Amino acid sequence: MSSRVPAAPGSVSASSGAAPDPYMPGAGTNAYRVERYELDLDYRVASNRLGGTAVLHGVAQVPASAVVLDFVGLRATKVQLDGRKAVRFSQRAGQLVVSAPAPLQPGQRFTLEIRYEGNPAPRRGLWGEVGWEELTDGALVAGQPNGAPSWFPCNDHPRDKASYRFSITTDANYRAVCNGTLLSRTTRSSRETWVYEQAEPMAPYLATVQIGRYGLLELDTGRHPGQVPQHVAVPPALADRARAGLALQPAMMRTFTACFGPYPFPGYTVVVTDDELEIPLEAQGLAILGPNHLEQDWESQRLVAHELSHQWFGNSLTAATWQDIWLHEGFACYAEWIWSEESGVMPVEDRARAAWRRLQAEAQDILVGDPGPAHMFDDRVYKRGALALHAVRVALGDDAFFNLLNSWTNTHRLGSVSTHDFILAADGAAAIDSEALLHPWLYEEALPPFPPARAS
Repeated sequence: MSSRVPAAPGSVSASSGAAPDPYMPGAGTNAYRVERYELDLDYRVASNRLGGTAVLHGVAQVPASAVVLDFVGLRATKVQLDGRKAVRFSQRAGQLVVSAPAPLQPGQRFTLEIRYEGNPAPRRGLWGEVGWEELTDGALVAGQPNGAPSWFPCNDHPRDKASYRFSITTDANYRAVCNGTLLSRTTRSSRETWVYEQAEPMAPYLATVQIGRYGLLELDTGRHPGQVPQHVAVPPALADRARAGLALQPAMMRTFTACFGPYPFPGYTVVVTDDELEIPLEAQGLAILGPNHLEQDWESQRLVAHELSHQWFGNSLTAATWQDIWLHEGFACYAEWIWSEESGVMPVEDRARAAWRRLQAEAQDILVGDPGPAHMFDDRVYKRGALALHAVRVALGDDAFFNLLNSWTNTHRLGSVSTHDFILAADGAAAIDSEALLHPWLYEEALPPFPPARAS
């Protein structure tokens, strides 16, 4: 979510019916899949000027005479398809349409090279402003749910996961932070280039670049074998506040690893911007906080826990369609409650009961398992989704419940998931009818009774 409030004939694209996501009409397509993105970007901070070359390695899934990419706000200047320079292309309605000299056939691999330029800006929609956004002194990307096309051409659907290489050249004395592992940093005159490799498959909306006058700190993870490396990119003046505000994050990591299974990526970095942000942002292997999220009260700490838990639920396991957003947000909200109990703030049972009482007093007019695009990020999806998980936990008991979560994250690691997948997983965890259990929480408007405690 944003830090601020708010095809050609013969082609097969989302707009022509190739299984588009109904929550994102016109975005993404099943006509092809992308295996890898290689992004070479040059950014001028003062003028907010972005020049880029994107190389996409794709595989056609159906016969198509064009490749349709999501791309908005920037201008493509040159396109090559499999090395052919004289390729026709056009831009309209948030799409870049590249004509193929000969129709692509299912299974055929292709390589697109796209040069582009412009002044990137967030795109406006139901969810406020998302995408590339200028800061007072730098830039951030808030990609969820459809901000990726504001800075690179892509197949913008959460289930189209690919590996990435980022090369970001920007002004000296600025740090560029991207997903993945930093491979190199080189300086030439007044410019610096940062190269990152994101090897694990990633949905486009989770791709990010953060640019600011950041130093890099390593959090003290303690003497715990196998602890995940954790870093903070932060303006030097905020370093002490960041260390204090994130002091409990290593313990959160240990708790979530025990509850959810091994952390799915090589490391975890929190970027703290100089500007205050309305809400934290998530990206794969990263979270972005404002200095206003570094307090040590529960409200700030729950957000730190929430964003960390998205590395399992949302980033490693990504909903195949936006309809199932509760698989991200309900699980992340429940992770907050788990941390609340582990840190001695409030037991899970009390968090769950308080959430249920608040929901009882609110309108009960959405389906958590299919909330509609306008309500994807409604707080009721978060809280009622977490209560659905609590109902499963009560039915299974703690041992079986956490075994289920470990199995869930391991079986579907780095993949795409659906509510149906989770129901099958829960069915396999114990002799319960999980569909009957979850249906009232997810697919009925009326709030079910609070889950009764298990008989001892």
